[in-house]
Amino acid sequence: MTTDDAIIGVSDHAGWAVLVTVAGGGALLDARRIALVDDGLSNFPYHHGAQGLPIDQGVALVERVRLSAERHAKLGLEVAQNAVRAKVRAIALRQHPPMPPTVAERIQSYWAQTKADTIMYRHALAEAAEARGWAVHWFNSKSVFDDAIKALGADDLDRRFAEGKARFAPPWTQDHRLAMAAGLVLART
Repeated sequence: MTTDDAIIGVSDHAGWAVLVTVAGGGALLDARRIALVDDGLSNFPYHHGAQGLPIDQGVALVERVRLSAERHAKLGLEVAQNAVRAKVRAIALRQHPPMPPTVAERIQSYWAQTKADTIMYRHALAEAAEARGWAVHWFNSKSVFDDAIKALGADDLDRRFAEGKARFAPPWTQDHRLAMAAGLVLART
């Protein structure tokens, strides 16, 4: 990764995500929150929306939300790329456990329901990034701050977080710090 390239670190939730773009050299370029689902659609189609529906209707609801997430992911990544001069080359997304293979199985498994919504949004972002020719990297959210400290040093990381807070606040949240740390780790590898 050259200093002229950029990486987007992502902290995702059900229906929205924080994107923080850093240059290959580690400079903070952009931070933004994007919607990942149309208004009026369930942000949690697996865990809430499909529950109590006949399985075919639940699967159809998940499919509508998935298609909406794909559209929003494409638009959100395009806006993030257009906001910076550097060429985005990669995206960093949270790792996740494997899921049951079908939508119906995910709806019917309480364990899968609790994870499937956010994983669906991550996959929409990953597919949109791949369609743009960006590399997709998966990070461990439990170790990313330690990994960033190892890559940059604690003082440098704290300084960069303070710069982000001063430049993009309010708000500058834990989501911003997580996304920035993921992007910085990837920039250093």
